[in-house]
Amino acid sequence: MGLGIGIGWRPEIADAVEELPGIDWVEAVAENLCDDHLPGPLARLRERGVTVVPHGVSLGLGGAGRPDPGRLAALAARATLLGAPLVTEHIAFVRAGGPLTASPGLEAGHLLPVPRTWDALDVLCENVRIAQDALPVPLALENIAALVSWPGEELTEGQFLAELVERTGVRLLIDVANLHTNHVNRGEDPVAALDELPVEAIAYVHVAGGIEKDGVWHDTHAHPVTRPVLDVLAELRSRTDPPGVLLERDDDFPPAGELAGELASIRTTLAAAPPAPPPVPRPRAPRPAPAGGARDRVAVAQTALLSALVAGAPAPEGFDRRRLGVQSRALAAKRADVVAKVAPELPEILGEGYRPAFLAYAGSRPQTGGHRRDALDFAEHLLIAGAPADGAARDMLTAWWRDRASPRPPRRAARLLRAAGGTRVVRAARGVLGGRWAG
Repeated sequence: MGLGIGIGWRPEIADAVEELPGIDWVEAVAENLCDDHLPGPLARLRERGVTVVPHGVSLGLGGAGRPDPGRLAALAARATLLGAPLVTEHIAFVRAGGPLTASPGLEAGHLLPVPRTWDALDVLCENVRIAQDALPVPLALENIAALVSWPGEELTEGQFLAELVERTGVRLLIDVANLHTNHVNRGEDPVAALDELPVEAIAYVHVAGGIEKDGVWHDTHAHPVTRPVLDVLAELRSRTDPPGVLLERDDDFPPAGELAGELASIRTTLAAAPPAPPPVPRPRAPRPAPAGGARDRVAVAQTALLSALVAGAPAPEGFDRRRLGVQSRALAAKRADVVAKVAPELPEILGEGYRPAFLAYAGSRPQTGGHRRDALDFAEHLLIAGAPADGAARDMLTAWWRDRASPRPPRRAARLLRAAGGTRVVRAARGVLGGRWAG
């Protein structure tokens, strides 16, 4: 299957994507699409015969829990609607806690790395097989970028991916920007990773930009593609001719001319690389005897890490505390950005006070549901605290909150209950106080 050169489709650049020359295909975030109809610009691309690949971000196949059937069904529906040749997801976990650990469920709001251990690989492979059985088309999985390293890892990235492909037959979506990110942040050699991974399993390749901040590389998808990332692309091209290469951009979108320039740089890099030699068989990593209870062990480890990142819990043993702090701040900042997108009225009402208020809120209140639920909980938190101080802004926030969550805002009784007994008491008292609260 040859895809060619593509670009990530986003509503903000929909018009530009329709006009860009030489676009063979596009990739759309699956969770941003409806099950039964497409946005007009995306539908027009399909009518022109442009391939659209749905790219999932919320399955969390690397998590300790088994894939959620509802999320799998939604991804399958989007693949069918688009007539897609394949779907893609990530080798990551996005939530932790819950029944496996008898603890509250936590949402990361971001793709987090799985430990490259045999336990984590066993869990991932089983989850991948479940997903493959539920999807109408082949599945490809993407390597992710990371700010932190797990202690006690037993495999390199290339070995981990090779074992995953060997056991499941899944295809790979190799993000060369993520290989560069892991080189800067974790000291991992992208050339060594390319030497070890099964390049013949590559479905397509991602190329994206980033920036260095706080001493680490952030895979922002909001900056131009850098020369080192293109160098990794050239290294990959010297080993195989990838079926497709796609430019990703998720924020701070430049003019169409700049996007066209980045696509031209990708084409030039691919054309300049020497012909790829035949793939060479790679020895498999020695596997210790399997041990039971892998899901439980992975669940405990992932919950401890996510609790440290989003709930203020102590850093698990063996992690770099400074890096955990950087990752924690990055998660909170991304959470604030996403809430601002799904509920743009909040930053409009709160003005410059939105971001510091949300970051203060996020520091002690982990996300437990979707971003819209997060927005409602944040507004409720402000109203219960008597904020914002400006009466007109508070009235606007009350009206916004009431329209989406309840016929009336939290009353003084709820504030007193919250102070006396915490969130659980207030939630239990909502029926007494009345109101149609969002779940």
